[in-house]
Amino acid sequence: MTVYDILQATTRERVSDGTHTPVLSDDGWAKRTLVLIWPQLGDFDSLEYAWWLRRDWERLQAEKIAVRAVGIGDRTSGQKFAEFTQFPADCLWVDPTATLHRDLQLYSGLTIDWPILRPHQAAWVNLMLMCAGIASPGTLREVLRGYTGDRTAPQLIGDEETVDDTPLPTMKGSFFRWAGGSGFQRPFELATLRLRNMTEVLNHWSTYVPDAQYMTQRGGTFLFNQAGDLLYEYRDRGILGFAENMSDPLSFLWGNAPPPPHLPTDETHHSSDRPSSIV
Repeated sequence: MTVYDILQATTRERVSDGTHTPVLSDDGWAKRTLVLIWPQLGDFDSLEYAWWLRRDWERLQAEKIAVRAVGIGDRTSGQKFAEFTQFPADCLWVDPTATLHRDLQLYSGLTIDWPILRPHQAAWVNLMLMCAGIASPGTLREVLRGYTGDRTAPQLIGDEETVDDTPLPTMKGSFFRWAGGSGFQRPFELATLRLRNMTEVLNHWSTYVPDAQYMTQRGGTFLFNQAGDLLYEYRDRGILGFAENMSDPLSFLWGNAPPPPHLPTDETHHSSDRPSSIV
């Protein structure tokens, strides 16, 4: 079976209404369909990928690209994820046991069976080893990029945006200008967004990760045309490696077209507030 065949035959629980529906459906308006198979919904990669999608959601709609995502977790995980990331719940399905990931033969990550540990305990050890770069190529380089900045990546935090949902003191986005300027990813900017994500997940750990034994499982990205032909695929091989081009994870969608001239919305983020919908 092709990837499209597997996805077309897959039914999972949709977060918006709790019904079991096909992950792929007939979207007559869509010219292309982007299918994202995410790791745990509390994983760095899932949260960060959703951030990029939210950032470019209007462009995705304008380009007539339908988005479908499946993450590891239960419906409660999905609801919390959609609330925090503003990713639309009607485009999100959950797979509690990562069955679809195995069907698609996605990378399971480091899965050493430590004899004296229970499955979820072993998963923790394996995850820590992957965070250290073991069986997770590119992870340490990507962590470093979050601190050092990236002049090939866009600016991530608007100058007037207030960041107040991390353990750090409240700061304005303009603070990062002191680290090198504006119009590109400044030093510590991406690390701050990742710290925000980490703070959210740790504060609601049991909700985001109801079963820890699947923490090392990685995901994949698949793009199809209206005929179901596979136009693009990318299979994750490590933590913080969810895209072929981490400086601009959605660049494969646009070809050589330049990005629209916009920066992140200048708005105040409060972790206790319910974000508004992006659709």
